[in-house]
Amino acid sequence: MEYKDYYATLGVAKSASDEEIKKAYRKLVRKYHPDVSKEADADARTKELNEAYGVLGDAEKRAAYDSLGSGQYRAGQEFRPPPDWGGGFQGGSADDFFADLFAHVGGQRGRRQGFRARGEDIHAVLEISLQDAYQGAQRDITLGRQRNLKVNIPRGVTAGQQLRLSGQGQPGMQGGEAGDLYLEIAFQADARYRVDGRDVVQTVPIPPWVAALGGDREVATPSGRVTVTVPPNSQGGRKLRLKGRGIPAAGANSAAGDLYLLLEIFAPPADTPARRALYEQMQREMGG
Repeated sequence: MEYKDYYATLGVAKSASDEEIKKAYRKLVRKYHPDVSKEADADARTKELNEAYGVLGDAEKRAAYDSLGSGQYRAGQEFRPPPDWGGGFQGGSADDFFADLFAHVGGQRGRRQGFRARGEDIHAVLEISLQDAYQGAQRDITLGRQRNLKVNIPRGVTAGQQLRLSGQGQPGMQGGEAGDLYLEIAFQADARYRVDGRDVVQTVPIPPWVAALGGDREVATPSGRVTVTVPPNSQGGRKLRLKGRGIPAAGANSAAGDLYLLLEIFAPPADTPARRALYEQMQREMGG
């Protein structure tokens, strides 16, 4: 039968620490898992990785594996089990032998019992609009090979928050439970807004006469249209606070953020004789 080199499968040395083995496994399984990989042999590679980590990631099983003389054989090399493992393996496959080997670990637990391992968690980023955070939403996402999921985005989510989808991570091994899927919330880029926690800053352009004289201004905000009063003699960069109109609270233990309207003064073009005359009059009276 052919020898299985689990250390080579994970790309680590025999002297690798438990943490190094775990890190190597996680890196490779993210690359080859069928839900995220486009590799043609992703299924087979994932099974090999799970099998290797199921042994090397368990101290007792790793010790039993090393006792076979790991390091003396290469993957695929002809391998004959030790005589004390019984003669039933001589005509069997490597899968038969290795499964039986680890059934012996920790006492006679039954031949070819195998071992269970929980699937790894999957982490991904989910981009949403700011309006989704205000109102809540439902999104369809696709993981890897046409695996479709519906994700409910609760009202009041914030950037960096993680949504956990239980059992939607990588499948377990030998009947082990599946891992979870964690979606980290990120807001889509929008030049109109800047988000800080639950507070939102929105830029509002106003003409010079509104800044100087003051007046009411209707503004479309993420939570709907509102009418705000611009105080006289306002300068560019002034902020008007609308309490409680930021990202909504997400439960009894949180509070809604605030919305800050950042005034930005813009100058209409002097593209007609009348407008040019007005600017010239302003220059005479207010220039210098």
